[in-house]
Amino acid sequence: MAYLFRWKARPDIAQLEHTVDQLRTELIRTRRQLNGKEQYIARLKFLVQQRSNTIDDQRGKLEQARAANQQLDQECEHLANMIRLS
Repeated sequence: MAYLFRWKARPDIAQLEHTVDQLRTELIRTRRQLNGKEQYIARLKFLVQQRSNTIDDQRGKLEQARAANQQLDQECEHLANMIRLS
C-alpha cells in the first residue's frame, strides 16, 4: 500500500520561508554591489597613488631645474663682475 503524502506548510511558515528567500536575494544583490564598490575604491586608490608618484617626479624635476637656474644665475653674476672689473 503506497502512501501519498503532500507536504503542506503552515501559512505562517510559508510566509517566513518566502521572507527568507527575499532576504537571501537581497543579500546577494547587496554583496554584489559591495564587491563592485570595493573594486571601484581599489581602482581609485591605485590612480591616486599613480598620480602622487607623477606629481612627486615632476616636483623633483622642478627642484632640479630651480637648482640649475640658481647655479646659472650665480655664474652669470660672476661673469658680469669679471667683465666690469676688466
